[in-house]
Amino acid sequence: MNFGLVAILLAPSFVLSWPVKGQELEPRAYSVSPVGVNIALLSYSYPSGDVELDPSLPIEDVKAKLNVLTLGYFRSLNFFGRSANISGLIPYTDGVLTGSFFGDFQRLHRSGLRDPAMRFAANLYGAPAMNFTQFSTYHQRINLSASVTTVVPLGQYDQTNLVNLGSNRWAVKSELGFSQGITDKWILELDAGAWLFTANHMFLGATKTQNPIIVLQAHAVYTMRPRLWFSLDVNCYDGGRTTVQTIQMSDLQRGSRGGITVAAPIEKRQTLKLAYSRWAFATFGARFNVFTLAYQLIWGGGL
Repeated sequence: MNFGLVAILLAPSFVLSWPVKGQELEPRAYSVSPVGVNIALLSYSYPSGDVELDPSLPIEDVKAKLNVLTLGYFRSLNFFGRSANISGLIPYTDGVLTGSFFGDFQRLHRSGLRDPAMRFAANLYGAPAMNFTQFSTYHQRINLSASVTTVVPLGQYDQTNLVNLGSNRWAVKSELGFSQGITDKWILELDAGAWLFTANHMFLGATKTQNPIIVLQAHAVYTMRPRLWFSLDVNCYDGGRTTVQTIQMSDLQRGSRGGITVAAPIEKRQTLKLAYSRWAFATFGARFNVFTLAYQLIWGGGL
């Protein structure tokens, strides 16, 4: 038996598919835009760090280094008179996993498309659908929003491989988002959601299931002027233990991350965003530091 086989059977299979379900940090996920605004996104992320496994395994010094390139699209909508939006992401990952199995150094490399994701979000209270003129006089107080994110199993997957970039199963996240304007500059955001997963019936000839993951996020956002802002970000997550056939794995995910995000305009319709986050604690799985640089091109909606 080699390192790869042990790792995939008894370790988190999400190592090469950042972002890990539950470890997202998304400030301004429910920010309001005029109807008809479009945003094209190109981002690069570099997650790297240790991977915590079952200490009883003969595997040591497991580390991962990933390069994640993501293309995305966002459009704001009028949904029965409420502010809403749809968005989609297509990620590509090139990653390396290394470790020592019984003292022998092992290296695993994967490169390819991951599972794409689609999201629909709508405001429930506080932000009706607005044109640009109405939006220019809008001042946020209390907003309550909801979203559904669906991850589609279209990423690279080969049932004969021990590690894959795709997951070969559907994942759905339902979330409620609460935000309140504390002052003209500061907004406090609180998001609570849960990931649910279908079964993977092609996991090395077996069926693999996963329990739900509960995710909580909090963000303090300070806006200096439109499109120039920063946020302090923190999350916590719990759940996600997997079962292969009838064998329950020792891979309960419980942990927290913290970070900071800064966004600044570089032209009337272009924005750069820089984010850094690191793990605070984790019982199992990825203990990553993550750097992200994102470019946004904005048009439409009267802007």
